Order: sequence, then structure tokens, then C-alpha cells
Amino acid sequence: MIRRLYDWTMGLAAHPHALLALALVSFAESSVFPIPPDLLMIPMILATPHRAFLIAGVCLVASVLGGLAGYAIGGLFYDQIGQPVLEALGKGEAVAAFNDRFNDFGFWPVLIAGLTPFPYKVITIMSGWTGLPLGTFIVTSIIARGARFFIVAGLLWRYGAPIRGFIERRLGLMFTLFVILLIGGFYLVRFL
Repeated sequence: MIRRLYDWTMGLAAHPHALLALALVSFAESSVFPIPPDLLMIPMILATPHRAFLIAGVCLVASVLGGLAGYAIGGLFYDQIGQPVLEALGKGEAVAAFNDRFNDFGFWPVLIAGLTPFPYKVITIMSGWTGLPLGTFIVTSIIARGARFFIVAGLLWRYGAPIRGFIERRLGLMFTLFVILLIGGFYLVRFL
């Protein structure tokens, strides 16, 4: 099933309404859809590099709006929608244990999920479920998703097709390392 969704998503990149499709995928990925918008965004930017930052902007806006939908699912419809989505992702049991500590971490879970390959939809739903302040959620989502999409767009705009393989294979790892270094830096400043 995931392979069919992946192939369908890749096929959208060549469609005349690809920007609308990208917005829909970005929106849905932030709350329920399993395929990240990067898989559609990358071939779109390679096909039209002069639109790289427009494409990243569409991803950002749609992703944050989708994140707000995920927040609403968690806050208003957790039992009906949020819990089944999280259980389908294999996060059901972990969510219950994590709920007690989630808001103690502040903006960090949203930032980390927005930048790394961790499923962003899990954090959007949990943010609503645990009552993370909406302003914190929105600002952090804009920063994290904006950084992710605009870095990818900038790399593709600058380096084109040769950077594609690197992005598809290693960008998630690079963002994960960046977040670890960022957290480590804050930890050192705070405790040293």
C-alpha cells in the first residue's frame, strides 16, 4: 500500500495542477497522510528550479495549516480520529506514556518533528491532545517546517539534480544531527 501511495505521489509531480497537489499532500501529511511532501516537492523543483521558493512556500503554508488540523484532531477528536491514526503508526502505547511529559518539553517536540523524519503528524495530534499553547505550536511549526522546506528548495535551486540523491538519502539524518547539536548546545549553555 505504501509503495502505491509513493508511486501516486511521484506521478503528481508532472501533473499540470502539481502545486495544488503539493499543497494537498503537505496539508494531509501534517495530520493523517503517511507520505512526506518532500517526495513531491523535489521533482517539482528539479523540473522548474525558478519556482523553488514558491514551491517551498506552498509546502510551508499547507503544512502549517495541516498541522493546525492535526492539532484540532488531537484537541477535539482524539478518541475518534487521533488515537486510531497514532495506533496505525505504531505510536499508540508510546503516546499514553509520553502524554504526561509532553508539555514539559515546550516547543522542542514540534521543532524536532518539523525538521526530522519523525512523523510530524504524531506531534501535531499530540500537541492538541496535551493542550500545548497554540501560539507556541504555530510559531515553532513555521520555523521548523520553513527551515526544512526552504533548505531543501535552496539546495535544489543551487545544485540541481546532483544534490537530489543526497537529499533523498541523507537529509533526514542531517536534520536529526542538527537537532542533536542544537539541543546539546542549549544544554551546554544552560548547565556550564
